[in-house]
Amino acid sequence: MPITKQQLLQILPNAGQVAGVFVPVLNTAMVRYQIVGLKREAAFIAQVGHESGQLKYIREIWGPTKAQAKYEGRADLGNTVAGDGSKYRGRGLIQITGRANHAECGEALGLDLVNHPELLEMPQHACMSAAWFWASRGLNTLADAGKFDTITRRINGGQNGAADRQALYAKALKVLA
Repeated sequence: MPITKQQLLQILPNAGQVAGVFVPVLNTAMVRYQIVGLKREAAFIAQVGHESGQLKYIREIWGPTKAQAKYEGRADLGNTVAGDGSKYRGRGLIQITGRANHAECGEALGLDLVNHPELLEMPQHACMSAAWFWASRGLNTLADAGKFDTITRRINGGQNGAADRQALYAKALKVLA
């Protein structure tokens, strides 16, 4: 069943007015990438909820922080041109980061994200990129197996924000049941 605005707001109360904008495009993206069923939906909503600050941030806030400064020149992210670190900062509901990830996501979604990374800041592309990332990293299988910590590591590289992610997951499981 599609997620309603009311359910989304119960899980992500800080989403406020933007919840209504995101609900239809979230549902479309989730169906396209088979993020359906209680475990998958709850895990996905919890992760995108954390990554986006409850749908408030679809572009990484740039300092640059020490961690962000390290994006520059990172071959594993495909950041090979001066300025790539900032240009390909995290975008979308699951922060797609780096030139290589923007290129891969753009190819999958039929968007020129190398020349126009800001397209991931549009709600429909923010949702679709998150669902694409989720599916392309095998996260439906992990959600089915209840391996939420492993999902967090695949998205974040570690357990950053684990308590918030877990709390959102528990809430989503209750609300969507």
